[in-house]
Amino acid sequence: MQDMSRSGAAGELRLDALVADLWWRVRLMNTDILEEEARAGVFDVLQPAYPLLALNLRARRDNLVSTIGVLEQRARSRSEAA
Repeated sequence: MQDMSRSGAAGELRLDALVADLWWRVRLMNTDILEEEARAGVFDVLQPAYPLLALNLRARRDNLVSTIGVLEQRARSRSEAA
């Protein structure tokens, strides 16, 4: 039984590390989005001149945030079950 609890704790630590890394990547994408908007001089997503790269980064960031939410929910479920 002790082996199971150790592997569970290790898995939990890996999941926490993954989530932390993904949040770091979200922050990087936010910075990249702001830089691209500043370079183009367009900050409104609804403007036709809004940079395509910024739009793509926004979509990737939003997908990443959604994935993080799923992983965090999974971590909560595991901790509640333990």
